[in-house]
Amino acid sequence: MPSESRPQASALARRVHGWSCQAFPVGMGTGAVYVTLSDIKEGSRTLTTIETIFFFLNIALFLLNTMMLTAQAILYPRQAWRFIRDPVKGVFMPLVVLSFATIIIGIINYAFPMGHVSIKVLYALFWVYVALALVTCFPMLMIWFNNPHDLNKFSPNFAFLIFPMMLVGVVSFNILQVMNPSDARAVGVLFVGYFFQGLGFFMTFIYIIIYIIRIMITGFMDGSQANSAFVTCGPPGFTALALINLGVHAQEILDIHGLVTPRAGEVWYAASVMCALMLYGLAMFLFLFSVLPYCFKLHQHLNEIVGCWALTFPNVGWINATRVLGDTLNISGFRTVHLIMTIIMLMIWCILIVLTTIAFWKGLIFFSKEEDVLRDAVYVNRVSRLAGEKNRENASNSAHQSQETLVFPSHTGMHVDPNDQNMV
Repeated sequence: MPSESRPQASALARRVHGWSCQAFPVGMGTGAVYVTLSDIKEGSRTLTTIETIFFFLNIALFLLNTMMLTAQAILYPRQAWRFIRDPVKGVFMPLVVLSFATIIIGIINYAFPMGHVSIKVLYALFWVYVALALVTCFPMLMIWFNNPHDLNKFSPNFAFLIFPMMLVGVVSFNILQVMNPSDARAVGVLFVGYFFQGLGFFMTFIYIIIYIIRIMITGFMDGSQANSAFVTCGPPGFTALALINLGVHAQEILDIHGLVTPRAGEVWYAASVMCALMLYGLAMFLFLFSVLPYCFKLHQHLNEIVGCWALTFPNVGWINATRVLGDTLNISGFRTVHLIMTIIMLMIWCILIVLTTIAFWKGLIFFSKEEDVLRDAVYVNRVSRLAGEKNRENASNSAHQSQETLVFPSHTGMHVDPNDQNMV
């Protein structure tokens, strides 16, 4: 008899099985480029074209990641559930919502001016984002906090579980930029933005404190975790950016609608600028605290290239806050710093996209071992087969039971089982 051929997993199956939410930072890093470019004061038509290209590239990456993860959940549910419960990879799940936030900002910057979307659509997208942030963050927080975690292995990436709620404030002020301040809906967007920005920042600030305690015990993080140190720049940077912009809109909205006090808008704006300046200082400190040990702590392995995308999107907050503070305080040097950091952001993206493509082509990332794919595929097939056999068994038992049961005409009121010993 000819020997049976050994089952094999195709390259596509290994890709689907090995995909994870760690792919979303690539799209978010792409979104970080056009978000920082859009804040350059002296914009041009060429610059807008470059931003639009990055915007559509971000959408393409978002769709690719979503389709691959959906296919994985259908074909390999055990692997999908394994990633969600993983203490390291599971924290990247909320990045799906963060990627959606960058797309909303892109729609506001590039689709709305062209008349492709209306205020009603943007307002609806805002509430969709808020709902997605809540639906994603709270279940993941319940899963994560249901298990103990070692302080010596703590990573700032764990703060990703809060990031979607924190970024509501950023999405909020972007929506308010195109809304009429006299619109009653603007009040809700403003207050919700402040509410979630405060919630998100104070929760992530606790994570930053734990991070400081961890490096006091173990020293600076090395290897792939050296990249995650830049995540600490995100909460204070984005909060500083959101507070100033929300304060600008509060000046008009609170005054027009006669809320709180006649001078509430001015007070909110002044307080927002003061708090933003302090948070900006914290973000700058955490950035330097991350970049100085980075060169001698990072392991230069292509299989860890995905973690390097943390160099991009967490830094968008303080980079754009630099430009906003420059306008608010009339300091031209801040605008220069913003321009330099935006150029560096673009250069880092170019380097990372090349290295990520090489790692992807060589199968170093998002590529499962063949035996892992076959094991999960066998499990799925076994479950399907057992379910089919169970359904057939139930159907057979039902048919057998119906044949053995004799039912007299309804007018007799009698029901007789042939197995009844009293029958003659």
